[in-house]
Amino acid sequence: MSSKESSKSLEEVHGSIDTRSKSPWKKILSFFGPAYLVSVGYMDPGNWATDIEGGSRYGYALVWVLVMSNIMAIILQSLCARLGIVYKKDLAQVNRETYPPAINFCLYVLAEVAIAACDLAEILGMAIGLKLLFHLPMLYGVGITILDTFLLLYLQKLGIRKMEAFIISLIAIIFVSFGFELFFSKPEFTEIAKGIIPGLPDTYALYIAIGIIGATVMPHNLYLHSALVQTRKIGDDDASKRKAIRLNNIDSTIALNLALFVNAAILILAGTVFHKNGYNEINSIESAHELLAPLVGKSLAPILFAVALIAAGQSSTVTGTLAGQIVMEGYLDLRINPWLRRIITRLVAILPAMLTIFIAGEEKVTDLLILSQVILSIQLAFAVIPLIYAVSNKERMKNFVIKPFTLVVAVLIASIILYLNLKMVFGKAIDFLEGSSGFGWKSLVVLGLLLFVFLLAVTIGYPLVSRRIRSTERVLHQPIQLDLPKLVPYERIALALDFSDTDSTVIAHALRNASDSSKLLLIHVVESANAKILGKETDDKESNQDKDQLNYYKAYLEQETGKTVDIELGYRNRVHEIVRMCQDNQVDLLIMGAHGHKGVKDILYGATIDAVRHQLRIPVLIVK
Repeated sequence: MSSKESSKSLEEVHGSIDTRSKSPWKKILSFFGPAYLVSVGYMDPGNWATDIEGGSRYGYALVWVLVMSNIMAIILQSLCARLGIVYKKDLAQVNRETYPPAINFCLYVLAEVAIAACDLAEILGMAIGLKLLFHLPMLYGVGITILDTFLLLYLQKLGIRKMEAFIISLIAIIFVSFGFELFFSKPEFTEIAKGIIPGLPDTYALYIAIGIIGATVMPHNLYLHSALVQTRKIGDDDASKRKAIRLNNIDSTIALNLALFVNAAILILAGTVFHKNGYNEINSIESAHELLAPLVGKSLAPILFAVALIAAGQSSTVTGTLAGQIVMEGYLDLRINPWLRRIITRLVAILPAMLTIFIAGEEKVTDLLILSQVILSIQLAFAVIPLIYAVSNKERMKNFVIKPFTLVVAVLIASIILYLNLKMVFGKAIDFLEGSSGFGWKSLVVLGLLLFVFLLAVTIGYPLVSRRIRSTERVLHQPIQLDLPKLVPYERIALALDFSDTDSTVIAHALRNASDSSKLLLIHVVESANAKILGKETDDKESNQDKDQLNYYKAYLEQETGKTVDIELGYRNRVHEIVRMCQDNQVDLLIMGAHGHKGVKDILYGATIDAVRHQLRIPVLIVK
C-alpha cells in the first residue's frame, strides 16, 4: 500500500485563514492581504534608482511606462491568483509538472538569480537609507541588513495575518511619505498627463524603460502570489472559487495601484524637482536626497525620503524570502530550515554588494541597483510564459480556464516583455562585441546569447509539443515486501569509553548484546596536548592513566564474565580514531554513550556520534 501526497505551497500557513465568517465584511476582509505582500515588490528600492534617473533625464516622458507596467502587473497577478485558487498549486510546482527535469532546473536557477537580484536591491536600498538617516557608512549598512533574518523568523512565528499587518504598516509609511513629497514639490498635473502618451526620447530611454519594467513587474512576485492565495481556506466548489478570484482581483487592483502611486510619485518628484531645475544627470538615490531640501525648500523632505526608503527595503526583504522558499520547494521539492534559507539568500546578495562597495566605491551602488532591475526584467519572460500556459490549460483549470480575450492580452504582454528584453540583450551584446578585443570574453558572450535563446525557445515551445502533466506527488511510503535477513551473533563488539558515569551503561548494553563467544574491545581516545602532537609516541601522565583505566575495566570484565577483552588507545582526532580502531579490528557492533549536550556545547565539546556513525558500515548503538 502506498501513501501519496502532493506537497502544499507554504505548508506551515497553508489554508490557515478561515474565509467562512458569518459577517459579510469579515468574509471580504479575510481575502485581503496577499496582494499587499506582493505589492511591496513593486515599490522596492530597485524601482527608486530607475525612477529617479528616468525622471531627472526625461521629466514626465516615461510616466506611460509606469502605467503600462502597472496594467501588466494587475493582469499577471490576477492570473497568478487564479492559478493558486483553482489548481491549488503555485507557479513553481506547476512548472515542475510541465517541463522536463533539465529545463525545470534551469528555470529554477533563473528564478533564484531573480530573487538574488531583488534581494540585492533591497540590501542596497536599506544601506542607503541608513546612511542618509544616520550617516552610517554603506559597508556597515550592508552588514547590518543580515539581522533582518531574525525579524522575518519572528514574523513567520506570529502567522501570515500578522506578517500582512506588518507589511501594510510599512506600505502606509511609504505612501504617506510620498504624499507629503508631492505636496511639497507641487508638480504640474497637465504635463504629467502628457507623459501618459507612449514614446521614447532616445535609445538610452529604452534601457531605463526596461529597468522600470523589471523593477515593476517582478518574476518572483508571480511565484509568490500563486502561493499566498492558498493561505485562505477556499471551498472546492465553483461558486467559492469564483468568489475568491473576484475578491483577490479587487485586492490586487487596490494594492498595485498603491504601488503605482509610489513609483509615479518618485518619477514625478524627480521630474519636478530635478529635471525642471536643469539637474538632468541625477542617477543616484544619495544625490536625490541631498538636493531635495535646497530645491524643495523643506527640511522634512529628505527625512521622509530616507524613512520611506528604509520601509521599502525592509518590507521587500520579507516577501523576497518567502518567494525564495516557494521557488526552492516548488521546483526542487526541497525543504530546509527557514533561517538557513534566509541566510543563504542574504549572503548571495550581500557578497556582490560588499565587493562593489569595497572595490569600486559607494558611487557605483546606483549602477548596481539599476543593473539588478535589468536582470529582473530579463528573467521575467521565463516566469510569464509558463504562467500563461498554466492558466490556459483546460486540464488544470477546468471551468476557470482563461477566456480567449484574456489569453490574447496576456500573450501581448508577454510579447512586449520579450521584445524589449531581446532588443536590450542583443543591443548590449553587440555593443560589447564591437568594443571588446578579447576573444575569450567575446566567446563567452556569444555562448551566453545562444544559451539564452535556446532556453527561451524551449520555454515557449515545449508545452506546445508536450501537453502531458508530470506527476509530482510525493511518495511517503514505498510498498515493499519484507525479507528479513538471517543475523548472526555479534562476534566483535567495540565499546567507546570516556571514563564517565556513562561507561557503566555502555558496558551493560554490550553484555546484553553479546553472545557466549563474543569478544569485547574497549577503546578510548587520548586528547591531551602531547597526544595531539606526538600521537602513539606520547608518554604523558594522562595517556598512562587512560591506559591504566582501560586495563582495570579489562581485568574486571574478564573476571566477572569470563569473556575475552582487548583494549586499544587512540590519539589526536576523536572521530577519526574511533572509526580507524573499529575498522582495523573488524568490529561487528559499536556502542557509544550520549551525553545529551547540544547547541553551544556541541561546539565546545564536539559532536562525535553523528560524525562516527556516518563513516561506519556497522550497527552503532547509542545509549544514554
